[in-house]
Amino acid sequence: MPLDLPQHSRHPFCEVREDKLLIGGEPVDALAQRVGRTPFYVYDRAAISSRIAQLRAALPPAVSIHYAIKANPMSEVVAHVRPQVDGLDVASAGEMKIALAAGGMPGKMSFAGPGKTEAELEAAVAAGVMLNVESPRELRLLKEIGARTGRRPRYALRVNPDFELKSSGMKMAGGPKQFGIDAEAIPALLREVRDWPLDFVGFHIFSGSQNLRAEAIAEAQAKALDLAVELAAHAPAPVRSLNIGGGFGIPYFPGEQPLDLRAVAQSVARISSRTTTLLPHAELVLELGRYLVGEAGFYVCRVIDRKLSRGSVFLVTDGGLHHHLAASGNFGQVIRKNYPVIVGNRVRGTEREIASVVGPLCTPLDLLADRMDLAKADVGDLVVVLQSGAYGFSASPTRFLGHPEPLELCR
Repeated sequence: MPLDLPQHSRHPFCEVREDKLLIGGEPVDALAQRVGRTPFYVYDRAAISSRIAQLRAALPPAVSIHYAIKANPMSEVVAHVRPQVDGLDVASAGEMKIALAAGGMPGKMSFAGPGKTEAELEAAVAAGVMLNVESPRELRLLKEIGARTGRRPRYALRVNPDFELKSSGMKMAGGPKQFGIDAEAIPALLREVRDWPLDFVGFHIFSGSQNLRAEAIAEAQAKALDLAVELAAHAPAPVRSLNIGGGFGIPYFPGEQPLDLRAVAQSVARISSRTTTLLPHAELVLELGRYLVGEAGFYVCRVIDRKLSRGSVFLVTDGGLHHHLAASGNFGQVIRKNYPVIVGNRVRGTEREIASVVGPLCTPLDLLADRMDLAKADVGDLVVVLQSGAYGFSASPTRFLGHPEPLELCR
């Protein structure tokens, strides 16, 4: 049956059989035995494909879906996602190598990030990858690289608009930001570079991430298109690509509801129709990461000690913040909230208790669950953190205190 426990919303890709969590149809304890050790991350290929198929069915065919590799750069995940999407977006030379190794076509790749080095720019130009330019400095360097190599670098301007994505987990635009170029500075910059030997492709307008409000996403998308049309009047060539970001969130915490994909799709359909009219040469791009892979990932660790301290139960595991910084609350949370955490091999259990799940590190920050309602667990039981497919392993301080790294598998 679908997983439906008090501490989190109904999970779209989990089942429970004989009180054990199934991941990709396999009981978690059998999976752990087959893996050979804990902790580990596991990513469910079928769940990823299901989410992409849901998007395809909901969105207009003319809208392109790009995968933002920063959400989960594991090579097998990228190789699985790549043929199911229209492009890949990278944020470093390292991610670009992963994307190319996974079969990504340079003509369908873009490279963003506020601090690209000259070597990274050169590598992207050599590979034929489009640069989302985030400063006048980057444009000047592209001009020099083009002159030196005889190539004509492709670029889009990443715009910092004067609006933000309301209710987003991380606000990436509006006000002073390190990302992109302020919208009001774009017209003069485009006039300056009009005759430079560069290939202008379009605009990248990304205003926020992790949003569960369809109306907020719709408002930001509409404003992004209006801004792109305004800026297009100053461009040296027709806009061929308009990346309006993503921002699609997934529920993590009690009380959160899944994003209304139908409502978002209706908004995207309106934006797509207007784009066809106002920017007839432009491909409309949605850049998504967390929404594609976040709910398809699980972090599994094992209880190595059970401690009672002044009436409070602590389950000490072989995992922790060094593997899963986000679940510990130290990856952007202002007020710490518990990720959905369960005892995977006894989901409901015959007994329940209020317990905290902690890791082996010598810091009180090493907390995976704070006073949660869990099945009563003992040494050897498996703790599973759901919603772990994005910003997990790669976003964590794995070398902190010298503990072993977790394994990763894609099944």
